Amino acid sequence: MRTPIGTWRDAGEPPGDGLEAALDRLFGEGIRPLRIEEAVFAAMLDGWARQQRSRLLREATIASGVRLARRVTTAAERWPWEWAAADLEDFISDLASAPYHRRPATLRNYQSQLRGFLGYLVDERYPWRLVCAGCFGHVPVQLLDEYNAIVHVAEHESDPRRRALTRDELQALFDECDRRVAGRRALRRKGSLAALRDGAMFKVCYGWGLRRTELARLDVCDLLRNPKQPRFRDNGIVRVRYGKGSRGSAPKRRDVLTVWPWAADVLEQYVTEIRPLFGFDEHPALWLTERGGRISVRHIDERFAELRDGLGMDAAHTPHALRHSYVTHLHEENFDALFVKEQVGHRYMSTTALYTGVSSDYKQRALAAALDAQLSAMAELG
Repeated sequence: MRTPIGTWRDAGEPPGDGLEAALDRLFGEGIRPLRIEEAVFAAMLDGWARQQRSRLLREATIASGVRLARRVTTAAERWPWEWAAADLEDFISDLASAPYHRRPATLRNYQSQLRGFLGYLVDERYPWRLVCAGCFGHVPVQLLDEYNAIVHVAEHESDPRRRALTRDELQALFDECDRRVAGRRALRRKGSLAALRDGAMFKVCYGWGLRRTELARLDVCDLLRNPKQPRFRDNGIVRVRYGKGSRGSAPKRRDVLTVWPWAADVLEQYVTEIRPLFGFDEHPALWLTERGGRISVRHIDERFAELRDGLGMDAAHTPHALRHSYVTHLHEENFDALFVKEQVGHRYMSTTALYTGVSSDYKQRALAAALDAQLSAMAELG
Protein backbone atom coordinates (compact mmCIF):
# COMPACT_ATOMS: atom_id res chain seq x y z
CA MET A 1 0.00 0.00 0.00
CA ARG A 2 1.40 3.41 -0.99
CA THR A 3 2.22 5.93 1.69
CA PRO A 4 -0.30 8.80 1.34
CA ILE A 5 1.16 12.06 0.11
CA GLY A 6 -1.62 13.90 1.92
CA THR A 7 -4.94 12.96 3.54
CA TRP A 8 -8.29 14.64 3.99
CA ARG A 9 -7.11 15.91 7.37
CA ASP A 10 -4.60 18.09 5.51
CA ALA A 11 -7.47 19.69 3.61
CA GLY A 12 -9.49 20.66 6.68
CA GLU A 13 -12.78 19.21 7.82
CA PRO A 14 -13.86 15.69 6.74
CA PRO A 15 -15.70 15.72 3.40
CA GLY A 16 -19.46 15.46 3.68
CA ASP A 17 -22.24 17.13 1.77
CA GLY A 18 -19.62 19.42 0.23
CA LEU A 19 -18.08 16.44 -1.54
CA GLU A 20 -21.37 15.35 -3.08
CA ALA A 21 -22.08 18.89 -4.24
CA ALA A 22 -18.61 19.13 -5.80
CA LEU A 23 -19.09 15.81 -7.63
CA ASP A 24 -22.50 16.94 -8.84
CA ARG A 25 -20.93 20.07 -10.30
CA LEU A 26 -18.20 18.04 -12.00
CA PHE A 27 -20.21 15.17 -13.46
CA GLY A 28 -23.88 16.10 -13.18
CA GLU A 29 -26.37 15.61 -10.38
CA GLY A 30 -26.36 12.02 -9.16
CA ILE A 31 -23.90 10.91 -11.86
CA ARG A 32 -20.76 9.11 -10.73
CA PRO A 33 -18.31 7.70 -13.31
CA LEU A 34 -17.31 4.05 -12.99
CA ARG A 35 -13.64 4.91 -13.51
CA ILE A 36 -13.59 7.75 -11.06
CA GLU A 37 -9.79 8.24 -11.10
CA GLU A 38 -9.69 8.74 -14.87
CA ALA A 39 -12.74 11.00 -14.78
CA VAL A 40 -11.33 13.22 -12.02
CA PHE A 41 -7.97 13.49 -13.77
CA ALA A 42 -9.66 14.48 -17.05
CA ALA A 43 -11.76 17.06 -15.20
CA MET A 44 -8.63 18.46 -13.56
CA LEU A 45 -6.95 18.95 -16.92
CA ASP A 46 -10.06 20.54 -18.42
CA GLY A 47 -10.37 22.92 -15.47
CA TRP A 48 -6.70 23.87 -15.63
CA ALA A 49 -7.02 24.57 -19.35
CA ARG A 50 -10.02 26.84 -18.70
CA GLN A 51 -8.12 28.69 -15.99
CA GLN A 52 -5.21 29.33 -18.35
CA ARG A 53 -7.53 30.52 -21.13
CA SER A 54 -8.97 33.06 -18.71
CA ARG A 55 -5.39 34.33 -18.30
CA LEU A 56 -5.19 34.70 -22.10
CA LEU A 57 -2.41 32.16 -22.49
CA ARG A 58 -1.90 30.78 -25.99
CA GLU A 59 -3.59 27.50 -26.92
CA ALA A 60 -0.21 26.00 -27.79
CA THR A 61 1.05 26.82 -24.28
CA ILE A 62 -2.05 25.31 -22.68
CA ALA A 63 -1.85 22.14 -24.77
CA SER A 64 1.84 21.77 -23.93
CA GLY A 65 1.12 21.89 -20.19
CA VAL A 66 -1.70 19.36 -20.44
CA ARG A 67 0.51 16.95 -22.38
CA LEU A 68 3.24 17.36 -19.78
CA ALA A 69 0.86 16.53 -16.90
CA ARG A 70 -0.19 13.39 -18.76
CA ARG A 71 3.43 12.41 -19.40
CA VAL A 72 4.37 12.74 -15.73
CA THR A 73 1.30 10.73 -14.69
CA THR A 74 2.30 7.94 -17.06
CA ALA A 75 5.96 8.01 -16.04
CA ALA A 76 5.21 8.07 -12.30
CA GLU A 77 2.41 5.48 -12.58
CA ARG A 78 0.52 7.59 -10.04
CA TRP A 79 -2.33 10.06 -10.26
CA PRO A 80 -1.44 13.71 -9.53
CA TRP A 81 -2.99 13.53 -6.06
CA GLU A 82 -0.54 10.69 -5.33
CA TRP A 83 2.58 12.33 -6.77
CA ALA A 84 5.63 12.62 -4.55
CA ALA A 85 8.51 15.05 -5.00
CA ALA A 86 10.70 12.12 -6.05
CA ASP A 87 8.36 11.40 -8.99
CA LEU A 88 8.89 14.85 -10.46
CA GLU A 89 12.61 14.83 -9.71
CA ASP A 90 13.04 11.44 -11.42
CA PHE A 91 11.10 12.66 -14.46
CA ILE A 92 13.30 15.75 -14.85
CA SER A 93 16.50 13.77 -14.18
CA ASP A 94 15.62 11.27 -16.91
CA LEU A 95 15.10 14.04 -19.46
CA ALA A 96 18.38 15.69 -18.49
CA SER A 97 20.39 12.50 -19.12
CA ALA A 98 20.92 10.26 -22.14
CA PRO A 99 19.38 9.79 -24.60
CA TYR A 100 17.32 12.99 -24.27
CA HIS A 101 19.80 15.58 -22.96
CA ARG A 102 17.16 18.31 -22.63
CA ARG A 103 18.62 21.77 -22.04
CA PRO A 104 18.29 23.49 -18.62
CA ALA A 105 15.96 26.15 -20.04
CA THR A 106 13.62 23.44 -21.37
CA LEU A 107 13.61 21.53 -18.09
CA ARG A 108 13.04 24.72 -16.12
CA ASN A 109 10.03 25.44 -18.33
CA TYR A 110 8.68 21.95 -17.59
CA GLN A 111 9.05 22.58 -13.88
CA SER A 112 7.28 25.91 -14.21
CA GLN A 113 4.35 24.24 -15.97
CA LEU A 114 4.14 21.49 -13.35
CA ARG A 115 4.32 24.04 -10.54
CA GLY A 116 1.42 25.88 -12.17
CA PHE A 117 -0.61 22.68 -12.49
CA LEU A 118 -0.06 21.72 -8.86
CA GLY A 119 -0.76 25.29 -7.78
CA TYR A 120 -4.13 25.05 -9.50
CA LEU A 121 -4.90 21.73 -7.78
CA VAL A 122 -4.09 22.97 -4.25
CA ASP A 123 -5.92 26.29 -4.68
CA GLU A 124 -8.87 26.25 -2.26
CA ARG A 125 -11.01 28.12 -4.80
CA TYR A 126 -11.22 24.86 -6.74
CA PRO A 127 -12.69 21.56 -5.48
CA TRP A 128 -9.76 19.24 -6.07
CA ARG A 129 -8.46 18.82 -2.54
CA LEU A 130 -11.99 18.16 -1.30
CA VAL A 131 -12.76 15.70 -4.10
CA CYS A 132 -9.45 13.85 -3.83
CA ALA A 133 -9.66 13.62 -0.05
CA GLY A 134 -13.19 12.22 -0.14
CA CYS A 135 -12.76 9.87 -3.09
CA PHE A 136 -9.17 8.69 -2.75
CA GLY A 137 -7.93 9.55 0.73
CA HIS A 138 -5.12 11.66 -0.75
CA VAL A 139 -4.87 15.34 -1.57
CA PRO A 140 -2.62 17.04 -4.13
CA VAL A 141 0.38 18.92 -2.75
CA GLN A 142 2.63 21.60 -4.22
CA LEU A 143 5.87 19.67 -4.69
CA LEU A 144 8.10 22.18 -6.48
CA ASP A 145 9.79 25.15 -4.87
CA GLU A 146 13.18 26.86 -4.84
CA TYR A 147 14.76 23.87 -3.10
CA ASN A 148 14.18 21.32 -5.88
CA ALA A 149 13.73 23.51 -8.97
CA ILE A 150 16.44 24.39 -11.48
CA VAL A 151 18.03 27.72 -10.64
CA HIS A 152 18.46 30.26 -13.42
CA VAL A 153 22.10 31.28 -12.89
CA ALA A 154 23.36 31.77 -16.44
CA GLU A 155 22.38 34.91 -18.32
CA HIS A 156 22.35 33.11 -21.66
CA GLU A 157 21.58 29.39 -21.94
CA SER A 158 21.07 28.83 -25.64
CA ASP A 159 23.08 26.30 -27.63
CA PRO A 160 26.63 27.76 -27.82
CA ARG A 161 26.89 26.53 -31.42
CA ARG A 162 24.17 28.97 -32.42
CA ARG A 163 25.65 32.31 -33.39
CA ALA A 164 25.49 35.07 -35.92
CA LEU A 165 26.67 34.11 -39.38
CA THR A 166 29.88 35.67 -40.59
CA ARG A 167 29.61 37.95 -43.60
CA ASP A 168 31.23 35.27 -45.73
CA GLU A 169 28.72 32.65 -44.54
CA LEU A 170 25.85 35.03 -45.14
CA GLN A 171 27.08 35.82 -48.66
CA ALA A 172 27.51 32.10 -49.37
CA LEU A 173 23.93 31.48 -48.23
CA PHE A 174 22.54 34.17 -50.52
CA ASP A 175 24.74 33.02 -53.39
CA GLU A 176 23.38 29.51 -52.94
CA CYS A 177 19.83 30.89 -53.18
CA ASP A 178 20.72 32.62 -56.44
CA ARG A 179 22.57 29.58 -57.78
CA ARG A 180 19.54 27.34 -57.23
CA VAL A 181 17.33 29.77 -59.09
CA ALA A 182 19.76 29.91 -62.03
CA GLY A 183 20.07 26.15 -62.12
CA ARG A 184 16.33 25.55 -62.11
CA ARG A 185 15.78 28.14 -64.81
CA ALA A 186 18.50 26.68 -67.01
CA LEU A 187 16.94 23.23 -66.76
CA ARG A 188 13.39 24.62 -66.94
CA ARG A 189 12.53 22.62 -63.86
CA LYS A 190 9.40 23.00 -61.82
CA GLY A 191 9.98 25.01 -58.69
CA SER A 192 11.99 27.91 -60.11
CA LEU A 193 9.29 30.35 -58.97
CA ALA A 194 9.38 28.93 -55.45
CA ALA A 195 13.17 29.17 -55.45
CA LEU A 196 12.95 32.85 -56.43
CA ARG A 197 10.49 33.43 -53.61
CA ASP A 198 12.60 31.60 -51.02
CA GLY A 199 15.73 33.50 -52.00
CA ALA A 200 13.96 36.83 -51.58
CA MET A 201 12.38 35.62 -48.34
CA PHE A 202 15.66 34.82 -46.62
CA LYS A 203 17.21 38.08 -47.77
CA VAL A 204 14.24 39.98 -46.30
CA CYS A 205 14.50 37.95 -43.08
CA TYR A 206 18.07 39.18 -42.66
CA GLY A 207 17.50 42.64 -44.14
CA TRP A 208 14.97 43.56 -41.44
CA GLY A 209 16.04 41.17 -38.63
CA LEU A 210 12.74 39.27 -38.52
CA ARG A 211 11.70 36.21 -36.56
CA ARG A 212 10.25 33.29 -38.51
CA THR A 213 6.65 33.93 -37.47
CA GLU A 214 7.03 37.63 -38.20
CA LEU A 215 8.35 36.78 -41.65
CA ALA A 216 5.61 34.27 -42.45
CA ARG A 217 2.79 36.55 -41.29
CA LEU A 218 3.79 39.58 -43.34
CA ASP A 219 1.16 40.97 -45.70
CA VAL A 220 1.73 43.18 -48.74
CA CYS A 221 0.02 46.03 -46.88
CA ASP A 222 2.77 45.87 -44.24
CA LEU A 223 5.27 47.42 -46.66
CA LEU A 224 5.18 51.19 -46.18
CA ARG A 225 6.85 54.33 -47.46
CA ASN A 226 9.19 56.18 -45.09
CA PRO A 227 8.67 59.92 -45.78
CA LYS A 228 12.08 60.63 -44.25
CA GLN A 229 13.82 58.19 -46.63
CA PRO A 230 12.13 58.48 -50.05
CA ARG A 231 15.04 56.64 -51.73
CA PHE A 232 13.59 53.36 -50.41
CA ARG A 233 10.30 54.12 -52.23
CA ASP A 234 7.43 51.91 -50.98
CA ASN A 235 9.69 49.68 -48.89
CA GLY A 236 11.05 52.17 -46.36
CA ILE A 237 9.23 50.52 -43.44
CA VAL A 238 8.23 46.93 -42.74
CA ARG A 239 5.38 46.84 -40.25
CA VAL A 240 5.51 43.78 -37.99
CA ARG A 241 2.05 43.01 -36.59
CA TYR A 242 2.77 39.57 -35.16
CA GLY A 243 5.85 40.23 -33.06
CA LYS A 244 6.68 38.16 -30.02
CA GLY A 245 4.60 39.35 -27.07
CA SER A 246 4.98 38.88 -23.35
CA ARG A 247 3.27 35.91 -21.75
CA GLY A 248 -0.48 36.28 -21.98
CA SER A 249 -0.33 39.45 -24.08
CA ALA A 250 -1.33 40.12 -27.66
CA PRO A 251 1.33 40.09 -30.41
CA LYS A 252 3.65 43.07 -30.15
CA ARG A 253 3.69 45.48 -33.07
CA ARG A 254 6.63 47.48 -34.32
CA ASP A 255 7.80 49.34 -37.41
CA VAL A 256 11.20 48.23 -38.71
CA LEU A 257 12.95 50.92 -40.70
CA THR A 258 14.80 49.93 -43.86
CA VAL A 259 18.56 50.22 -43.37
CA TRP A 260 20.19 48.77 -46.49
CA PRO A 261 19.27 49.92 -50.02
CA TRP A 262 19.97 46.46 -51.48
CA ALA A 263 17.30 44.96 -49.20
CA ALA A 264 14.71 47.47 -50.44
CA ASP A 265 15.65 46.56 -54.02
CA VAL A 266 15.19 42.83 -53.32
CA LEU A 267 11.77 43.44 -51.78
CA GLU A 268 10.62 45.69 -54.60
CA GLN A 269 11.68 43.17 -57.24
CA TYR A 270 9.83 40.38 -55.45
CA VAL A 271 6.61 42.38 -55.05
CA THR A 272 6.54 43.77 -58.58
CA GLU A 273 8.02 40.93 -60.64
CA ILE A 274 7.94 37.61 -58.77
CA ARG A 275 4.84 37.59 -56.56
CA PRO A 276 2.42 38.40 -59.44
CA LEU A 277 3.56 35.21 -61.21
CA PHE A 278 1.83 33.12 -58.51
CA GLY A 279 -1.50 34.41 -59.83
CA PHE A 280 -3.14 35.15 -56.49
CA ASP A 281 -3.08 38.94 -56.35
CA GLU A 282 -6.16 39.05 -54.12
CA HIS A 283 -4.42 37.13 -51.32
CA PRO A 284 -3.02 39.49 -48.65
CA ALA A 285 0.06 37.39 -47.77
CA LEU A 286 3.45 38.61 -48.93
CA TRP A 287 4.90 35.10 -49.25
CA LEU A 288 2.58 32.87 -51.27
CA THR A 289 2.63 29.15 -51.99
CA GLU A 290 2.06 27.74 -55.45
CA ARG A 291 -1.50 26.86 -54.38
CA GLY A 292 -2.33 30.32 -53.19
CA GLY A 293 -1.79 29.88 -49.47
CA ARG A 294 0.50 31.55 -46.98
CA ILE A 295 4.02 30.24 -46.42
CA SER A 296 4.31 28.39 -43.09
CA VAL A 297 6.99 28.62 -40.43
CA ARG A 298 7.73 24.96 -41.07
CA HIS A 299 8.45 25.73 -44.73
CA ILE A 300 10.92 28.43 -43.67
CA ASP A 301 12.70 25.95 -41.39
CA GLU A 302 12.86 23.24 -44.05
CA ARG A 303 14.14 25.48 -46.84
CA PHE A 304 16.77 27.03 -44.58
CA ALA A 305 17.92 23.55 -43.49
CA GLU A 306 18.33 22.54 -47.14
CA LEU A 307 20.50 25.58 -47.87
CA ARG A 308 22.50 25.15 -44.66
CA ASP A 309 23.17 21.46 -45.23
CA GLY A 310 24.04 22.05 -48.87
CA LEU A 311 26.73 24.50 -47.77
CA GLY A 312 28.04 22.18 -45.04
CA MET A 313 27.22 24.64 -42.25
CA ASP A 314 26.69 23.58 -38.65
CA ALA A 315 23.31 21.87 -38.19
CA ALA A 316 22.71 23.99 -35.10
CA HIS A 317 22.03 27.03 -37.31
CA THR A 318 18.36 27.93 -37.78
CA PRO A 319 16.66 30.85 -39.56
CA HIS A 320 17.08 32.76 -36.30
CA ALA A 321 20.78 33.04 -37.19
CA LEU A 322 19.75 35.64 -39.77
CA ARG A 323 18.24 37.78 -37.02
CA HIS A 324 21.39 37.36 -34.92
CA SER A 325 23.45 38.39 -37.92
CA TYR A 326 21.31 41.49 -38.48
CA VAL A 327 21.86 42.68 -34.89
CA THR A 328 25.57 41.93 -35.01
CA HIS A 329 26.14 43.70 -38.30
CA LEU A 330 24.22 46.79 -37.22
CA HIS A 331 26.50 47.03 -34.17
CA GLU A 332 29.56 46.53 -36.34
CA GLU A 333 28.44 49.40 -38.55
CA ASN A 334 28.12 51.65 -35.49
CA PHE A 335 24.34 51.98 -35.37
CA ASP A 336 23.09 53.31 -32.05
CA ALA A 337 22.31 50.54 -29.54
CA LEU A 338 18.88 51.97 -28.74
CA PHE A 339 18.04 52.07 -32.45
CA VAL A 340 19.02 48.39 -32.79
CA LYS A 341 16.88 47.44 -29.79
CA GLU A 342 13.83 49.17 -31.25
CA GLN A 343 14.42 47.65 -34.68
CA VAL A 344 14.31 44.08 -33.38
CA GLY A 345 11.58 44.69 -30.81
CA HIS A 346 13.43 43.82 -27.63
CA ARG A 347 12.11 45.09 -24.35
CA TYR A 348 15.51 45.42 -22.69
CA MET A 349 18.93 46.43 -23.95
CA SER A 350 20.41 43.39 -22.21
CA THR A 351 18.41 41.10 -24.49
CA THR A 352 19.81 42.80 -27.58
CA ALA A 353 23.30 42.48 -26.12
CA LEU A 354 22.89 38.69 -25.98
CA TYR A 355 22.37 38.67 -29.75
CA THR A 356 25.54 40.56 -30.42
CA GLY A 357 28.73 38.75 -31.36
CA VAL A 358 30.95 41.02 -33.34
CA SER A 359 33.25 39.33 -35.82
CA SER A 360 37.00 38.91 -35.53
CA ASP A 361 37.48 41.23 -38.50
CA TYR A 362 35.51 43.95 -36.79
CA LYS A 363 37.54 43.61 -33.60
CA GLN A 364 40.77 43.75 -35.60
CA ARG A 365 39.62 46.95 -37.32
CA ALA A 366 38.62 48.44 -33.98
CA LEU A 367 41.99 47.51 -32.48
CA ALA A 368 43.87 48.97 -35.45
CA ALA A 369 41.88 52.21 -35.22
CA ALA A 370 42.57 52.48 -31.48
CA LEU A 371 46.30 51.84 -31.94
CA ASP A 372 46.48 54.38 -34.77
CA ALA A 373 44.78 56.94 -32.54
CA GLN A 374 47.27 56.25 -29.72
CA LEU A 375 50.26 56.52 -32.08
CA SER A 376 48.92 59.80 -33.47
CA ALA A 377 48.46 61.18 -29.95
CA MET A 378 52.01 60.13 -28.99
CA ALA A 379 53.42 61.74 -32.15
CA GLU A 380 51.69 65.00 -31.32
CA LEU A 381 53.11 64.93 -27.79
CA GLY A 382 56.58 64.12 -29.08
